[in-house]
Amino acid sequence: MIPVLTIDGPSGVGKGTVANIVASNLSWNLLDSGAIYRAFALAASKRNISIDNTEELLSLATHLDLRFESDPTINKLSVYLDNVEVSSELRTEKTAELASNFAMIGPLRESLLIRQQKFKELPGLVADGRDMGTVVFKDAPFKVFLTANVEERAKRRLKQLQDKGITGNISQTLDEVRKRDERDASRKHSPLKPSKDALIIDTSDLTINEVVTRVMALVKV
Repeated sequence: MIPVLTIDGPSGVGKGTVANIVASNLSWNLLDSGAIYRAFALAASKRNISIDNTEELLSLATHLDLRFESDPTINKLSVYLDNVEVSSELRTEKTAELASNFAMIGPLRESLLIRQQKFKELPGLVADGRDMGTVVFKDAPFKVFLTANVEERAKRRLKQLQDKGITGNISQTLDEVRKRDERDASRKHSPLKPSKDALIIDTSDLTINEVVTRVMALVKV
């Protein structure tokens, strides 16, 4: 049996950072499912494929040239699309918005699901996303759902953008976070929600280390 830990939640809760640290601590493989959707969105955008052109989108998903390289020593996951490092491009608000819209397409989700499940290899997998525990790895023995109040998440998202030299303001960022929450929670396919057997952690007033400690305690039970 290959153990799987799923870490789900909306944007700005720290799930990517927590997943990377926990995967490093356990020496397990890491899946950033959001990066897959963002990379797909970037590839579709570069090819000028319309969001309503399902046939071409599914063809792209099948032949997507994508790979990940994780460096736990600096807590970084590098993403390569068509052999080009695109990690920075994936973190822009424009790419995130486009990926969120693509994620609403049922047939596309099914196609990308298969790619995600292939990350399940020994000695184990830490999977970060929005439907890891409810859809992609619903039989995972360890499940976590991270939450935080929307104002705190907007502050964190704005800081991420500013650290990358991207301008923005809290009002605009708050509005974008709320709109994405609504899309993710209301979409027909794989809506964002905690699995019934997930450990729910509110990260609003917790440090990353405090969250990591709670998650590691779950895995070591």
